[in-house]
Amino acid sequence: MTTKPKIFIDGESGTTGLQIYSRLNQRDDIELVSIDASKRRDASERAKLINAVDVVILCLPDDAAREAVSLVSNTRVKILDASTAHRTAKDWVYGFPELNPGQREKIASAQFVSNPGCYPTGFLACIRPLIAKELLNSNFPITVNAVSGYSGGGKNLIQEYHTFHEQQAGAESLYPYGIYGLQFGHKHVKEMHHYSGLASPPLFVPAVGDFEQGMLVQVPLPLGTLDNPPSGEIIHQAIANYYQSEKFVQVAPYQDSTLLRGGTFLDAIALNNTNIVQVFVFANDTTKEVLLVARLDNLGKGASGAAVQNLNIMLGFPEELGLS
Repeated sequence: MTTKPKIFIDGESGTTGLQIYSRLNQRDDIELVSIDASKRRDASERAKLINAVDVVILCLPDDAAREAVSLVSNTRVKILDASTAHRTAKDWVYGFPELNPGQREKIASAQFVSNPGCYPTGFLACIRPLIAKELLNSNFPITVNAVSGYSGGGKNLIQEYHTFHEQQAGAESLYPYGIYGLQFGHKHVKEMHHYSGLASPPLFVPAVGDFEQGMLVQVPLPLGTLDNPPSGEIIHQAIANYYQSEKFVQVAPYQDSTLLRGGTFLDAIALNNTNIVQVFVFANDTTKEVLLVARLDNLGKGASGAAVQNLNIMLGFPEELGLS
């Protein structure tokens, strides 16, 4: 491009929007375009901006994201949607460049790209290589247990935790840890199922902890149910080979303990403020038990960092710009 590409973040005042804006506002290779605060709900003003820029990043609730897409009339404008509205939609490309061979090229040429969810990013990073390499049958029953920092709950949950911390400084946490989604059907499950290659949706149990950002996604594999289960080392090697050339997916050494706190605890916050997802493989071949774990920043590779990476790909820029 001979001129700086223009970027409009529709919903820049939200949690993800603010993070993306903060990353992009430091760059001189793009031009950020903002809407007047008094006209954020003005459809005609939004439509004017949406169709006048090179890329629109949607950081909106699902219904508002769908409305924004309906305003697109310029076939040259590209849309990157950070909501869940279009993650499994026809004619949308899934914005996880490391997911499959050729995914990066699809993102680069697409008009419509959906930014992945935080939990699915960790889950797919763990399980997709094993399904793709047929180390696990697509019918294998999968359970996912995950915990995220409270920033994943949006402004209201963030405010709830911040208020408590301010009022009860030094006191025991009001909500140290809690599982949710106990009616099942969490909005991320469809995405996990769609892109994993599994025949059935995984059983997903999310949780929130009293830390602002960071995430652990655990996928236990009871391989004793298989006739010829792969060893933990074979599983680890398959995952490591799958991501060997990737910048933002790091596979820890097999049975690694050097990245554990005190050699024991795998902490959720170690990758905060990065665009990296780490994958760990722990195993006991005697009992045929394997645990896959992904660690990432739910606001980094799980949201705004991934959006910036996808934006760079869509513009033909080096992926790491704005992500150091």
